[in-house]
Amino acid sequence: MNARLDAQFTFLREAEKLRRIERQNLILDGSRVENSAEHSWHLALYAMALAPFAEPEVDVDRVIQMLLLHDLVEIDVGDHPITNDVDWAAVEIAEAAAARRLFGLLPKDQGDALLSLWLEFEAAQTPDARFAKQLDHCQPIFQTLYCERVPDFHIDVVRQNLTVGRATALEHSFPKAFHHAKNLLGEANTESCPDLAARIAFLNEADALKRVLRASKLGDGSRHENSAEHSWHIMLHGWVLAEHAAHDIDPSRVLQMLLLHDIVEIDAGDTPIHGVQDAVALAAIEAKEAAAAERLFGLLPAPQSALFHALWTEFEAAQSTDAIFAKSIDRVQPLFLNLLNGGGSWVEYDVNLHQLEERVGQKVARGAPGVWDHVLAEVRPWFEQAGRV
Repeated sequence: MNARLDAQFTFLREAEKLRRIERQNLILDGSRVENSAEHSWHLALYAMALAPFAEPEVDVDRVIQMLLLHDLVEIDVGDHPITNDVDWAAVEIAEAAAARRLFGLLPKDQGDALLSLWLEFEAAQTPDARFAKQLDHCQPIFQTLYCERVPDFHIDVVRQNLTVGRATALEHSFPKAFHHAKNLLGEANTESCPDLAARIAFLNEADALKRVLRASKLGDGSRHENSAEHSWHIMLHGWVLAEHAAHDIDPSRVLQMLLLHDIVEIDAGDTPIHGVQDAVALAAIEAKEAAAAERLFGLLPAPQSALFHALWTEFEAAQSTDAIFAKSIDRVQPLFLNLLNGGGSWVEYDVNLHQLEERVGQKVARGAPGVWDHVLAEVRPWFEQAGRV
């Protein structure tokens, strides 16, 4: 057993628990509260979409990494809405302890690097961390102001946050976002920025990915995962496992692909890998996804629309080294969810080990052969015990 991979997967399995942490904000259709994993994915998308509004010295790829990590500590300490009466000094101490525990699950060099990035975000002193914090303040505000069925209490919280809370800093650090929010409240005389409004429209449309359910269930088997939180978890996988790629890759581009890869499911829905096998049906799904990509990425201003669409197309083609690795990692995460919840989609779709190796193993091995060897050693005993070899 590869000890380094074992530590990395231990961390990734523990990180999966962030999906069970509920926030105060609702998703945009008002049907339920948002969880911290899908919130983290949405924030990473905010960073990529709103990159043109960052200061020139900001490295948006590092900002995306910060936002993927920033709420992991909530696995241990929970979420604390700004309206709660909280001992924030005690929370800060508890979160630091949680960060040391969680990142300590990784190999030391990797754990130290991720802990350092988390601490940088918390300190909010560097340009990257400041922009990440600005986005972390913006998303809950716009999530509330655009929500279809929002309680009046939530609007009051936003108004107070912009008037006397931490979001008042946006007036100087991100004035376009501040005035856009004030306009939505009917409290500003400044016109909204059209480029910002267009990107917010895309980000609002992307919120629907939180309602797309996948075949895989959470590790505890309590519910099916959705495609937004899946995308967040896959991005963590791609980042942590990048060193195992079969060829030289650009990890930042891999993360961008994984951030965007499932957005088309808003229109096309999820296609389980062990579900549709007919070539004609698969071609029809591909056509539907291509049309979805045109519509969804077309909401963004040029040239960003073209950039996002090109990244998605490259991922789907799986010909570049970045896309090959991204595709391979996209197949890995559901395997461990199935192991954790007693078989999951393997049972539902009556999958045997040969089918798994054919549908999943070949794709994983193409981009990360060492990862597939490790995963196969983990999953084989389940198939042998279940008589599915």
